[in-house]
Amino acid sequence: MVSSQATTVEDYLKQLPPDRQEVMRAMSVFILEHLPAGYVETISWGMLSYEIPLEVFPKTYNRKPLNYIGLAAQKHFNSLYLMNIHQDSIQLETLLNAYKEMGLKPDMGKSCLHFRKLDDLPLKAIGKIIASTPPELFIAIYQQARQRKYIL
Repeated sequence: MVSSQATTVEDYLKQLPPDRQEVMRAMSVFILEHLPAGYVETISWGMLSYEIPLEVFPKTYNRKPLNYIGLAAQKHFNSLYLMNIHQDSIQLETLLNAYKEMGLKPDMGKSCLHFRKLDDLPLKAIGKIIASTPPELFIAIYQQARQRKYIL
């Protein structure tokens, strides 16, 4: 499933095959255990989304809630989108070092980690990365990045 039409987290998870559902449920629980207060779990962009509601921060460039983490079941793997590693080189370095300590090479893009099972991820480091950025800080980082984009 690349993009789901589900409207609730439970519907999204129920659409998955049992083995994928188990991994995605476990990852959702893991994220929620580490997620700072102020973010909400919902469905957005056809995946699980952990975001700042528009009622809290409406001034986004696309008029959609500010997405902090995404979690999606793709066709051949799962994807975990950690938006703060794309904007914070220290967080990215923490993640890459954790993979190195595990003896694994990350399968990733700018903010996206591909995985099949939880053992493919350095969960301790990811938990710290998730917990490290409360909504107020994420909003400030977002605003600073948007401001830099227009000062060229």
